[in-house]
Amino acid sequence: MNDSPGWASPGSAPSDGKETAIPRPSEPQDGSGPTGQWSPEQPPPGQWSPPSNPGGGPGTRPPAPGWGGGGPQRQGWAGPPPAAKPGVIPLRPLSLGEILDGSVSALRAHWRTALGFSLAVSVITQIAVILMQRFLLPEPTSVDPNATGAEALRQATDSARSTLISLAPATLVTMIATLFTASIITVVISRSVLGRPTTLSDAWAEARPRILPLLGLTVLVPLIMAAIMAVGIGPGLLLGSEAGAALAFLGFAAACVAMLWLNVSFALAAPALMLERQSIVAALRRSTKLVRGAWWRTFGVLALTWLLTFLLTFLVSIPFGIIAVIVDGTDVSEFLNGTAPSFGWSFLIVTGIGEVIVSTLIYPFVAGVMALLYVDQRIRREALDLDLARAAGLPGYGADTPRS
Repeated sequence: MNDSPGWASPGSAPSDGKETAIPRPSEPQDGSGPTGQWSPEQPPPGQWSPPSNPGGGPGTRPPAPGWGGGGPQRQGWAGPPPAAKPGVIPLRPLSLGEILDGSVSALRAHWRTALGFSLAVSVITQIAVILMQRFLLPEPTSVDPNATGAEALRQATDSARSTLISLAPATLVTMIATLFTASIITVVISRSVLGRPTTLSDAWAEARPRILPLLGLTVLVPLIMAAIMAVGIGPGLLLGSEAGAALAFLGFAAACVAMLWLNVSFALAAPALMLERQSIVAALRRSTKLVRGAWWRTFGVLALTWLLTFLLTFLVSIPFGIIAVIVDGTDVSEFLNGTAPSFGWSFLIVTGIGEVIVSTLIYPFVAGVMALLYVDQRIRREALDLDLARAAGLPGYGADTPRS
């Protein structure tokens, strides 16, 4: 698969039908002995010493720097050359800062494609959410703060059920919006790494065939998590009594640990599905393989990304929420006495504007971090930097360049 140059997974067949030459150690000349590059006849061991400076007369070569002799002492070996950087990141293993900065740099370089598409999707999504909140969703259930015993439990259950019903449609719409944004941003990032320009039409043409598989992946992962949670708390709920409650709590804790581990292990499935043209199950396996041995590092990058998105959401949503309450004239006491406040159009519109700003920035940033984290793991495990350098047309990276 060479539809996206440089992104083919190891072992996949090239589109031209030719096998890629992989450097191997040479065979022994006499047909015996272990395979390797070393001759069976080796010189006797000896002591290495720096070249001497036999003299300083005319015609004598000056001493090499770093080997002693006259002049100041300097290090004999030069440091490694800087990594090639055809696009937004250097082609070498990336640090945390370079992953975050690379995502922001790609969005700045392609702001019309990335942020423009994200803004359009966010506006459409928020309009749909506002209309559903206003006309389709039921009114929130009121909770009596003075209720006790079974009545308090019943009200809490009704309130939780009402909240879930209200959040489900908005969550579905948001998930679809995130899916479309992630597909476009992943293509933009892949072009940015190679230093290639891209337009929205080009990105959409490349991402469109992968939309349905990406949708399947987006639906399958939450279903797996829901099944794990059901298995964790189900036996305790069926058992009942205090022992059942304790068992359900332990099952809930174990399910949370398993879900966290799987969420991190599956974090790179979407980029693998988009860039390597993997199937849904193959993308999940591919992500697990790439994350294996680097789970804590991947978790750290994702945790910091989630923290940054939370802070951005908080910094933008709180001011817009306060403005919305003031403009709408909602009585603050309604939030304190348990009465479900009735929000007007002004409240929904002002908070919707805040949500559009947050979504326009967060959707592409998170998708960019995921794509660059995928690139980083492939560079670390599979020397993808050589393939990307060749795909970018950099000099000195021919087809015969060995992998380190």
